[in-house]
Amino acid sequence: MNLEYLQKIGLTAGEIKVYNAVLELGISSLGKIQEKTGIERRNIYDILNKLIEKGLISYTIEKGKKTFQATHPSKIFSLLDEKKKAVDEVKREIKPHLVELERLYNQSKISPRAEVFRGVESIKALLEEVLEYKESYWMGGNSFENYSAPKQLQEWWYHNWMKRRAGQKHLMYDLVSHGTFIKVIKGLEPNNIKLHKKLYYKCCDLPKGMFVPMVIIIFGNKVAQIQWGEQPFAFVIESKKIKDSFMVYFKHFWKNP
Repeated sequence: MNLEYLQKIGLTAGEIKVYNAVLELGISSLGKIQEKTGIERRNIYDILNKLIEKGLISYTIEKGKKTFQATHPSKIFSLLDEKKKAVDEVKREIKPHLVELERLYNQSKISPRAEVFRGVESIKALLEEVLEYKESYWMGGNSFENYSAPKQLQEWWYHNWMKRRAGQKHLMYDLVSHGTFIKVIKGLEPNNIKLHKKLYYKCCDLPKGMFVPMVIIIFGNKVAQIQWGEQPFAFVIESKKIKDSFMVYFKHFWKNP
């Protein structure tokens, strides 16, 4: 059984392998679990103890022998609730200090300032920052066509980021490659202007034959140039002067729908 999705709640590959073995074996001894997983005996002890602490596995002792079995799978949801509670508590602790953290962050800035973002999680962090502004301007996007962005990043962008963006009323101006549009999201066809307004989204085509090999995002006083790929990479410059220059190019090609 493929339980890789349990990594999303913090389980390691070893924990998933052992948990899967116990699920399939039922009540089982350490020896049987070791035989099924191929993991060293010493490591299995550590993994089992961690799974017991998380409440995913329980054990009994009969005649001096310890056997293990999986608890009800609903415990997985309890783990998610516990993680959410922990995150909410951390947020509450940080919130009173956020103004001071932002002051220190702004104080240390150099203008113009450049940053590099590399990898899926790093690009996600950059896109989360985009949502801190009321609007953003995108140039060269074409629904990931002709790009090899990781599938997990594409799905997160389509079904998570775009949904939250619209919910936050963040207006997205999308200057896409000629003849393309975001096909995965229903309603973003070029002529569906009424729904575009509802989704806080506007789009326009670049000239025919013009292809931008990267996506440019303009937000606040920043210009992000993202190169998609299996290891996506972004170079971000923070400078009002440079941002204003890029906006001149953007407005040159933009025709209000």
